[in-house]
Amino acid sequence: MTSLKSLQANNMLRLRDEITQLASVCPGRIGLAIETHEGKILLNEMDRFPSASLIKLPILIECFRQVEAGKISLDEPVDFSSLKRVGGAGVLPALSDSVKLTVKDFMTLMIIVSDNTATNFLIDLAGEKEINDCIKTLQLKETSLGRRMMDFEAIRNGKNNYTSPEDMLLVLKEIDRGKLLNKKSRELILQIMKQQQFVDKLPALMDTEIVTAANKTGELDGVEHDCGIFTYGEKTVYASVLIDGLYDKELGRKTISRIGKAIFDYLIKK
Repeated sequence: MTSLKSLQANNMLRLRDEITQLASVCPGRIGLAIETHEGKILLNEMDRFPSASLIKLPILIECFRQVEAGKISLDEPVDFSSLKRVGGAGVLPALSDSVKLTVKDFMTLMIIVSDNTATNFLIDLAGEKEINDCIKTLQLKETSLGRRMMDFEAIRNGKNNYTSPEDMLLVLKEIDRGKLLNKKSRELILQIMKQQQFVDKLPALMDTEIVTAANKTGELDGVEHDCGIFTYGEKTVYASVLIDGLYDKELGRKTISRIGKAIFDYLIKK
């Protein structure tokens, strides 16, 4: 009779083989870091990539650190009349000046619709130096915040935001079960991530009525990223998949969604 341990080992081996195969035919540079209770699957995990909107997770962690320190209030209303709105992802530029939202609303919008205006507001609120100090505290070796969202002049001047698959894996584990934030803050972050509206990558081929997904995407020209925490019963998988150098972004999204499907199949197998 095949033992439970043997079945689990076979499931992990199958997951590793499937993801390795999917990565091998990816049309861009791919890096990934995936961790299950049985081990890790790593590929170019320490390579530095333009972070796109994945940088918003370390920003959120520092915001919650300052909430815990009493420097930021989740319930504080944001003055829309003085808000500098920028384009790209998000809804805030389309809203009227009379709308009433709190700092927590801005945190939520930064994650679930990747709102760039909300992100820039929170960078100013928490402080660029403080966010980068938090990144160092988290021991993220390839991650840095070098510019605000939609600051193309900064990009032309060589300033950008960066991260790596391994760094984002560490961020996910910190959010789920780390020590930097208290349990209440970590649960609030997870609540926000579970309301993610961009689900066309890792969760795209998952049945999210069965598996719980909490993810954050990122994209730029030629860049497609996703990272998330996926839970089924007592099993959890942390996954970060970063791709750049894409000539066809749809192919990048398909690669990530197929990796997500492999993770889903792994989770629900007994």
